[in-house]
Amino acid sequence: MDFNELPYLHGGPLGRARFKAQPEDFVVEELLGFEPSGVGEHCLVWVEKRDLDSNVAGARLADALGLRRRLVSHCGLKDRHAVTRQWFSLHMPGQPSPEAGALESEGLRVLRITRNTRKLRRGIHAGNRFTIRLRDPDFDAALAAQRWEAIAEQGVPNFFGVQRFGNEGRNVEKAEAMFRGEFTPGDRLLRGLLLSAARSHLFNAVVAGRMARGNWDRPLAGEVFGFADNGTILLPENQRGDEVSRFEQGIVELTAPLWGSGELQSVDEVRALELELLAAFPQLTAGLEQFGLRQERRVMRLRPLQAVLEVLENGDLQFQFDLPKGTYATTVLRELAMLDERLT
Repeated sequence: MDFNELPYLHGGPLGRARFKAQPEDFVVEELLGFEPSGVGEHCLVWVEKRDLDSNVAGARLADALGLRRRLVSHCGLKDRHAVTRQWFSLHMPGQPSPEAGALESEGLRVLRITRNTRKLRRGIHAGNRFTIRLRDPDFDAALAAQRWEAIAEQGVPNFFGVQRFGNEGRNVEKAEAMFRGEFTPGDRLLRGLLLSAARSHLFNAVVAGRMARGNWDRPLAGEVFGFADNGTILLPENQRGDEVSRFEQGIVELTAPLWGSGELQSVDEVRALELELLAAFPQLTAGLEQFGLRQERRVMRLRPLQAVLEVLENGDLQFQFDLPKGTYATTVLRELAMLDERLT
């Protein structure tokens, strides 16, 4: 099941457009979700990166101050071929905050320096704000505006994006080889990437399966509901009875499993459906259980917030929208256009 073969909610792409032709065409701003305290042993640095990997940027900050690299942390990885603004925390107890100039280098500019009582940990941010330019679209701007309005109103299937599956999409194959004992990852990072790819593949399969059956956005008996903005889920035994009404209002969403050991958190009709859909992937489900991952859930619908479309003078399309952490802008845009990622 290739990413491009996943079903579309809004009728398929309108046409093609150039994507990420320049780093400035893909701007990501991390939404931390809280204001740093201004005091504490952790120095928080708000940076703008251009065409620079997050891990490389973190290493540069550490080296600039002579810190061990493990003392620098951040909330999440951001696209390399882009302009991205994100926070880094530097553990500097008893030391003054550095000057911005001491930290800057090619492609790395410091926008703000403050302090905080706690370090930044992976995934604690609220989400990301995207400003994306699609160049030379071969489809009508009026049709694009109509499609964008539908996407903003109805959302899109919350598929894991193609980035999740590695170069040429082969991380699921490598995960299967790892589960068979034919391949041993060289480090924990690679092992984690392969496990995530396998888990994401199964999630996408369940969402696609429910779309094919016409019930991905229709609550069935035994659903686990969830909040898109914070990942909180409502297990069947903890529900108060008005979840279907809240789903219809867009307050909660339906979820699908992130596979691991333990019992599925859904029950009744939904559990039976999920087990039926995942029966086609016994090696992946068994492998994820073997490696100790636990059952979790993820909402099946992704709604872009603060969604705006601007048609530029030359006909290019510029989109701005916010997404929760762990979701993909390309998952939103695939419902509008085939994205030709050609650099200039």
